[in-house]
Parts: sequence; C-alpha cells; structure tokens
Amino acid sequence: MTERPLRADARRNRERLLEVAVRAFSEDGPDAPLESIARTAGVGIGTLYRHFPTRDALVEAAYRNELDRLCDAVPELIAELPPDRALRRWMDLFVDYMVTKRGMAGALRAVIASGGNPYAHSRDRLLTAIGDLRAAGVRAGVIRDDVPAEDVLAGLSGITLTISDPTRRDQASRLLDLLMDGLRHRPDPR
Repeated sequence: MTERPLRADARRNRERLLEVAVRAFSEDGPDAPLESIARTAGVGIGTLYRHFPTRDALVEAAYRNELDRLCDAVPELIAELPPDRALRRWMDLFVDYMVTKRGMAGALRAVIASGGNPYAHSRDRLLTAIGDLRAAGVRAGVIRDDVPAEDVLAGLSGITLTISDPTRRDQASRLLDLLMDGLRHRPDPR
C-alpha cells in the first residue's frame, strides 16, 4: 500500500515543524520541549504527533530534511551557475548543513542511543551530490578529473571541523577557496 501525498496544508505544517525542530534541537538540545516546537510552528501538539509519533522520529526527520535540502540543491545550482561556481556555492551550503548537524548533535546521539540511524544514507547522498557537481565541472573543463568525490567530502568535512565557532565564516570561506583552487583544472603548460 502506498502512502497518499500530503495535502498542501499538511505539507506546510510538516515543513514548518521540521524547520522549527532543527532550530529548537540546535539551540536547546535533545530535550527541547515538543509542545514549544508545535506552538512555535503554529500547530497543535496533536499535529506534531500525527506527523512524528516520537521525539526520535522528529529528530531524525529534521536531520534528513536538512540533508535533503542540501543534496536537492545540486540540480538547480548546476542549471543556474557555471559548474565551478555551482560547486563553490554548494560548499557554502555544506558548511551551513554541518553547523546545523553539529548543533543537533545531542539530539542525534539520543536517536542513535535508542537504536535509530539517522545517518544511514547520508554519505551516499553527499557523495552523489558532490559527484554530480564534480562531473559537471569536469565536462566543462574547469574541474580536475582525478579527484574523487570521497576526497572532496573529506576535505569539506575537515574544513568544517576547523571552524568550531559558526561565526568564523570568514575562515571557512578562505579554506573553501583553497579547496576550490586545488580542484580547478589547469591546462598542462607543456
């Protein structure tokens, strides 16, 4: 049996709940009051539970929603920007995603402790997104073809580890520019 698509109002409520939940779990930790999340989202607690029957379900859905927003941005970036600028813009979005993920760390640990795995498909989704951006750049002749997506992800992850303070975006930007410089295709000078 397939699930019916959500009505427009139910979809808006769900999206608002996820947006508020990310902020609440990032700011208040894993014990952020669900009643407060529902109230801030402009819905009743029954609506929250109808969409997310448990706290863990809400935490996991909020995290996956952030991952989906990041990865689903790729086709639009490729369509709107030159491939190297699309990759660089996506790197900025990746830093935002990692700052959010770090903020939600306590809530995500609680999900894992109760047997959930919010990260089940994260790596595959991220590698596919990077691979698509990289492939567009290689086709355009602006990105090297000898750097696998795994290496780009490792570099991005390392950069986000160095900026423990989210207000240090200037440092993150400089480091992302360095990573991009290393990824750029340079014609053989011979």
